[in-house]
Amino acid sequence: MSVNQQAHTGPPYGQPQPGYQGYQQPAYGGQSLPGAPQSQYGAYNGPMPGYQQPVPPQGYFPSLGFPSKGSPVSLNSDTSSLAPNFIGSLRAPPTSGAPPPVSGASHPSGHVAYSQFEHGDVQNGIPASAAPVQRPPASQPFLPGSAPTPVSQISTFQQYGPPPASVQQLRNHMAGMTIGCTAASAPPPAGLGYASVPPVSGSFSATGSGLYTPYSASQGPPLTSVSQGLPLVQPPFPGQTISTQRLPTQVPGFTPPPPSTGVGPSSYPPTTGAPRPPAMPGPPLPGQTVAGPPSSQPNHVSSPPPPSTMAGLHPGPPMSGLHGPPPPNHPPQPGYQMQQNGSFGQMRGPQPNYGGAYPGAPNYGSPPGPPPPPKRLDPDSIPSPQLNELPPQQKPRHRIDPDAIPSPIQVIEDDRNNRGSEPFVTGVRGQVPPLVTTNFLVKDQGNASPRYIRCTSYNIPCTSDMAKQSQVPLAAVIKPLATLPPEETLPYLVDHGESGPVRCNRCKAYMCPFMQFIEGGRRFQCCFCSCVTEVPPHYFQHLDHTGKRVDFYDRPELSLGSYEFLATVDYCKNNKFPSPPAFIFMIDVSYNAVKSGLVRLICEELKSLLDYLPREGNMEESAIRVGFVTYNKVLHFIFHTSLPIAEAPGKLKNRDDRKLINTDKEKTLFQPQTSFYNNLAKDCVAQGCCVDLFLFPNQYLDVATLGVVPYQTGGSIYKYAYFQLETDQYRFLNDLRKDVQKEVGFDAVMRVRTSTGIRATDFFGAFYMSNTTDVEMAGLDCDKTITVEFKHDDKLSEDSGALLQCALLYTSCAGQRRLRIHNLSLNCCTQLADLYRNCETDTLINYLAKHAYRGVLSSPVKTVRDALINQCAQILACYRKNCASPSSAGQLILPECMKLLPVYLNCVLKSDVLQPGPEVTTDDRAYIRQLVTSMDVAETNVFFYPRLLPLTKADVDSDSLPAAIRNSEERLSKGDIYLLENGLNIFVWVGVNVQQSLIQNLFGVSSFSQISNALSTLPVLENPFSKKVRSIVDTLQGQRSRYMKLIIVKQEDKLEMLFKHFLVEDKSLSGGASYVDFLCHMHKEIRQLLS
Repeated sequence: MSVNQQAHTGPPYGQPQPGYQGYQQPAYGGQSLPGAPQSQYGAYNGPMPGYQQPVPPQGYFPSLGFPSKGSPVSLNSDTSSLAPNFIGSLRAPPTSGAPPPVSGASHPSGHVAYSQFEHGDVQNGIPASAAPVQRPPASQPFLPGSAPTPVSQISTFQQYGPPPASVQQLRNHMAGMTIGCTAASAPPPAGLGYASVPPVSGSFSATGSGLYTPYSASQGPPLTSVSQGLPLVQPPFPGQTISTQRLPTQVPGFTPPPPSTGVGPSSYPPTTGAPRPPAMPGPPLPGQTVAGPPSSQPNHVSSPPPPSTMAGLHPGPPMSGLHGPPPPNHPPQPGYQMQQNGSFGQMRGPQPNYGGAYPGAPNYGSPPGPPPPPKRLDPDSIPSPQLNELPPQQKPRHRIDPDAIPSPIQVIEDDRNNRGSEPFVTGVRGQVPPLVTTNFLVKDQGNASPRYIRCTSYNIPCTSDMAKQSQVPLAAVIKPLATLPPEETLPYLVDHGESGPVRCNRCKAYMCPFMQFIEGGRRFQCCFCSCVTEVPPHYFQHLDHTGKRVDFYDRPELSLGSYEFLATVDYCKNNKFPSPPAFIFMIDVSYNAVKSGLVRLICEELKSLLDYLPREGNMEESAIRVGFVTYNKVLHFIFHTSLPIAEAPGKLKNRDDRKLINTDKEKTLFQPQTSFYNNLAKDCVAQGCCVDLFLFPNQYLDVATLGVVPYQTGGSIYKYAYFQLETDQYRFLNDLRKDVQKEVGFDAVMRVRTSTGIRATDFFGAFYMSNTTDVEMAGLDCDKTITVEFKHDDKLSEDSGALLQCALLYTSCAGQRRLRIHNLSLNCCTQLADLYRNCETDTLINYLAKHAYRGVLSSPVKTVRDALINQCAQILACYRKNCASPSSAGQLILPECMKLLPVYLNCVLKSDVLQPGPEVTTDDRAYIRQLVTSMDVAETNVFFYPRLLPLTKADVDSDSLPAAIRNSEERLSKGDIYLLENGLNIFVWVGVNVQQSLIQNLFGVSSFSQISNALSTLPVLENPFSKKVRSIVDTLQGQRSRYMKLIIVKQEDKLEMLFKHFLVEDKSLSGGASYVDFLCHMHKEIRQLLS
């Protein structure tokens, strides 16, 4: 099989293939405005973006259809005969009888060592992480009788050394960190240049003017101030070291980043009282290919109809009243130098991509160097303005330097440098993969690729008490049909003929690398429930002296983490193989849709779309059938261009009431107003009919209700508010083409099995469930994820670890019934330090956001926000109490792999679903809520913390992207051009002082004032800078599942308010805290828990 084969199928498993060539087996081959909430943490410190007010759609455009499907059969895990579409029970009750232990032995020549279980006749699984493993790559031809070439297993963990202990680190760590005071200043009006205002992010007001409200007595003491004798940045060891703490790890050979980072407290008194922050998204990074679930353009970013004077422009809502008070007439404080970008504030030290190394992050590049000595901090060494220079009320105030707190950009860059060059080999149990922002190659050697499954932790607590103590959720984000890069091999398709896949008799788990063959290969013991099952005669094979079957490397289901089985007729409804699926295009031909040009545009596009329908393997033509339905009023009760208010089933009323925000009734805005659409969705799932909804609203549409149908059938929603042919057609047509062309499985049922001790208890995503175990989807595309939460129901063992198996039964686009299997083995621990060392923050945030976004359906939004903050404070407090070295309470200590948890959590809290600004509509919030629920980890990463690139720093002679910078206004220079993307939109921000030659080269106009906001694409100009920027935009578009809307923002223009909404490290217009303020707030919460 060529590694560049079509993405829709693995080859029939009997043909010679890379990794398994030369093997044939007869039975085996062949197939703040008025009413706006005040910040709980601090006052708004600068103008924030507004968005446009959406309006109702002008047309609906779904693609749907597919094979029918019957209602689910009742499942009986103890019978060996299967119901027609049955994938087996979730898991079996705990049983006694674990697999017999084995000891190591040497291999004969001709065999490659695969695990430390190298003796005896029972071991056939993936080794625990204690021993490096050598396995042949999947792409290596297999010749019977010859030993595969060994592949060295890269180690993914470094051995932690003892805690650093030298005094010399003060200079290194503090080189770029200055802590001082700033005078109070009101936010600048939106129109002022940067030169006249202090930095927005991280500057604490020092007056009692009401900008910041001190904590009330009931909230506990404020953070320790420097005047009380504690250093601002105070380390975990006596002697006030600021250091990262190192913990021992089980795996020799790799020196990972230190597990905790110390950050000193601020003396700034946190504020009380109000709702918490919303934030927008965060990006994957340069060169990263992300095929995530469709995220879509947020329509709070779409624009109202353009004014007649600016045809095609997508402006924001009227900005009057959003500018904030004029700044008081305070001169800058003495001793402050002007920064390079024209803003005032203390000079910062080097920062990633600002010409120097990040002072507070460990250098864990490859190869690892010796651990840095500990950083010691003398409180007297903290530079600050002289006290006699400051007003009396400012004397105790100190400012935390934003460069001294954990930087997402630095963490991302370090991971790229450290883990982007070597392949990630999956042969070792419990390995934490590289970050989603790192480009890396995966070699499947027994565990599923992280492109298919990512976990919140790869080392899970052995007991439920330990899990409750840590509060770290145990969850997996599963993307069963994820797109792989061309260099990686697609899952092999295995055909066992009429007998079908080999399974455990009791729990119905499918044959996988962790099953243990015993009694000379005649029986196997299930790794999930420990039941012993006879090996079918056609599947029998002898064992070698290590206990492995001699055909171990010939069978994907014994040696790989992901593979497919061809399903037999028993897995099909009514014992009949399905017909090829169909796409039905339902086109709104009402007056509005025709007048807007939408109908003509769709009809022209459909002719060419038919050439792009998905096809299987080497098929010349797609097997998918196509139909068309046009409608205006007759079908308005199902699909529509406006709110369906006619007297018919599905009639809705306009309930867009902003007065409900921040009340106990706010949750009703996210709930469907009638059960009609739930019942319609249920009927669609039963018939295998998946609905994709394209909306073109010009006013309120009730997305929360209409979205139920695509949501429960596994479909997608696309929303184009105030659709205009000139500016929006390109984005709509690109979305339509991607939606039609992408790989999709129809009539799908997914079940997740686990080994004894844990079980799947909760599911998040776009699907329907008629029982507690089966996730049913009329359609599942390559961008959709299902997030699964696990809970303990028994104790786990450190020796055996924990196993997950995801089985997806689906119909391919050629009408073939298949089972796709993904397996993953995790470590188990009795020490909390091991749990915290093996967590994955990006996956954790993905889970927490989905959990919170579902919570708003049943709880007040403030309750949901408070619960999020409390859970994360408990996670960090548990680490501080149980894993960190003893240190002063004034020291904030974060686990190394969770040091970005506060900044990312603040982004989730500030998001439009949890803390909307006055310009965010009810439909926008329902739309975003639904999008995020199906996003993969890479998409939520860029959605909540957007990627900000300085285009003027791009190397026009290189293919690489410019280095990203942090999302804060004080990082922007008015002489540069920046690009910000969040998976739904691309903003190009142009500073007022940009050189005229750059403006000419990029926009084709001679001055800043001539740049048009109405551009929806960049002009094609023949010069290196234009080509480079367009190439960057194309690269980013290719990484996203939806076509991102391009928005040109000129500094000091009204659209800048919208752009600033995505600078998530700053305070937000809706009351969200800055990163620095929120870190102080989290520190206070942690101290209260510990006291």
